[in-house]
Amino acid sequence: MRLLVTRPPPDAERTAAALRRLGHQVDSAALLRIEAIPGAELGRGPWSALVVTSANGLRAIESHPRRAELMGLRVLAVGPRTAAAARAAGFLDVIAAGGTVQELVRRIRGWAPAEGNESRDPLLYLAGQDRSGDLAGELAAAGLIVATAVVYRAVKADRFSSAVVAALAGGQIDGVLHFSRRSAEAYIDCARAAGLIDQALAPIHFCLSRQIAEPLTAAGAKTIRPAARPEETALLALIGSGA
Repeated sequence: MRLLVTRPPPDAERTAAALRRLGHQVDSAALLRIEAIPGAELGRGPWSALVVTSANGLRAIESHPRRAELMGLRVLAVGPRTAAAARAAGFLDVIAAGGTVQELVRRIRGWAPAEGNESRDPLLYLAGQDRSGDLAGELAAAGLIVATAVVYRAVKADRFSSAVVAALAGGQIDGVLHFSRRSAEAYIDCARAAGLIDQALAPIHFCLSRQIAEPLTAAGAKTIRPAARPEETALLALIGSGA
């Protein structure tokens, strides 16, 4: 299959390499640009642990002037890839939850009483500007205090590259991979701007979750395949199965 990967680098390169190993041809369209917020406000601290729902949060603090204050903290990460990114960034105490925010919330709620953290310092959540769900609110309902620090933003692209326009216009794309709701929305917006909405909706749309698929369904896409779990391995397995 000829597949279009819509996620930003560096994750796009990893996904493309995995797809090529499966024998697919891959094009890329980075429909979101991840920008760190320089000197993002973290609050006063101290904190009992860091919470991360994306490796983007870890990348965003690589040059933060207060990064050294965070390096000794435990990291509570969503999924094994984010946990691996935390270890690669130099954090030594990392706990990996399942691949969803809900699983991360459950893991934190289980960790806090076991460690006696109900009355300790707040958790510091390294968040993006646009978030799905309310992690801080769910943890607050369990009696945990969360300080949310917005350390990065995702900026949507407003047009496809000429190569992607040509591939879609020629009906050469067999499938499109969507990893976030915002990138799915950007895909639709770019297709409309190029006058290619019908051609853009025609391929199979492989989505990391049903929520991510919603904008595509609303736009009229007929063939949508959500992954069994919101993890890259589940999405690749779906594509590999020929489903």
